[in-house]
Amino acid sequence: MGECGLQRLCAMWLCLCSLLSLSAGTFGQNPAIKAVLTDKGLQYGSRVVMDWLRGRIELMSVPDISGDVSIGFLGSVHYTLSNINVVQVDLPVPTVAFSEGTGIKMAVNGFSIALHGNWHTSFHIIRDGGTFDLAVFNIDLSSLLHLDSDEQGHLSISSVQCDSNIGRTEMNFHGGASWIFKRFVSSFEGYINAQINARICPMIEQNIESLESHLAAMKVSFKVTPDLLIEIPLLSPPLVQSASTELDFKGEFYSVYGHSEPPFAAGPFQLPSADHCMVTLAVSEFCANSAAFASFSAGLLQTNITDSMIPKLSPIRLNTTSFGTFIPQLPKLFPNMLMLLQVFAANMPTVSFLPDSVTLGLFGSVKAYAIKPDSSLAPLFRLDMNASFSGKFFTADGTLKGSLVLDNMTVALGSSEIGTFQTASLAVALRTAINMAVLPELNAKLKTGIPLPETKYVQWVNPVLKVNEGFVMLTTDTKISPPGDQEH
Repeated sequence: MGECGLQRLCAMWLCLCSLLSLSAGTFGQNPAIKAVLTDKGLQYGSRVVMDWLRGRIELMSVPDISGDVSIGFLGSVHYTLSNINVVQVDLPVPTVAFSEGTGIKMAVNGFSIALHGNWHTSFHIIRDGGTFDLAVFNIDLSSLLHLDSDEQGHLSISSVQCDSNIGRTEMNFHGGASWIFKRFVSSFEGYINAQINARICPMIEQNIESLESHLAAMKVSFKVTPDLLIEIPLLSPPLVQSASTELDFKGEFYSVYGHSEPPFAAGPFQLPSADHCMVTLAVSEFCANSAAFASFSAGLLQTNITDSMIPKLSPIRLNTTSFGTFIPQLPKLFPNMLMLLQVFAANMPTVSFLPDSVTLGLFGSVKAYAIKPDSSLAPLFRLDMNASFSGKFFTADGTLKGSLVLDNMTVALGSSEIGTFQTASLAVALRTAINMAVLPELNAKLKTGIPLPETKYVQWVNPVLKVNEGFVMLTTDTKISPPGDQEH
């Protein structure tokens, strides 16, 4: 089989472990994101790895093997086995299981491989050569990997036990004086067995160290927008149980302009058993609210609205004449002037996850200005508004679907430079605009469905979204498409 084949076997087995490495520390706080890999997911991953590995082994070339064979008092014959290619692979699905409190244990029993290549010998001035067939039978491998986390919150993997054994090899030589060469096949077999067996576990440990270095270099925070980043270090070592492994991540958003902690903490939450699926992902309402706090504290929740942004079909225009319907004195004080609205959050939005429902609370203010002929702004009034929305969300056809409704909305006059006025009619107009323009457009998109985020090589299969008290949970099977050969 050779060193190259063993490296690929070890490397692809370690890919199973990377299913757990969503990684990347602050210890001792409650996680806002949880990920669970079940035994079903682990078994599926092992089959994908073996299918991919079988194809890779069939395409690999094995490094040349050379040595010397003694022929008694005449001396030694130097040999070289070259151009070694795989012609057949028998690679059974490994036995893979979680080792409670430790990590993952794996065993591959009865791995066999057939190869074909050229042989060349030299004995003093005598040169000879031909072809050979090599079959390596009953390669057994068992390994135990320990899953942990480092001080920065990266997933950590180490080998705590490895054993290997090779049953037997068969070699047949063809061409040249191979009838003489066959007398020394037993010497080749013993040498090749020893060489392969001596390399298996060191190669596994070498690949584990390489993966460990890769995990330690991974980022623990990512930009999700130009203004927001999320920190997702592991808060504790993976919780390895007999049928699953759970990873607990910090899952907190921050503004790129500052690192302010919110005035609330993540609460504990427990995931229900979901052994029927491969993977469970859960996000608590703390994660969503930390994004709201980061956006609010950084002053990101504000915008200006002008008449050019109002749909052309709207009966209400953003000018003093149109607003005279609600504020009679306005067009008298500032006749025929365009208006500008400064909309901003007066407090951070709040998100609550309730059984089968999501609620959103918005607390905003609107400062209105008249745009004078010289383009200067004349302050008019400030409105304070509170609105609450509720929605139901679910997954279908690989998309997020649902609907939102406006539950309640209040409008109050915060201050005024043009005298007092009633806000009831303005509140009615705003509610009507939200219900007839904003929500229908948003709900149309939700009805069509928003694609769930996927990675390049992993797609969700039959995902199910469930909103629970305090967290949202996605249970799903996966379809893994290993990288193409050109990427390796």
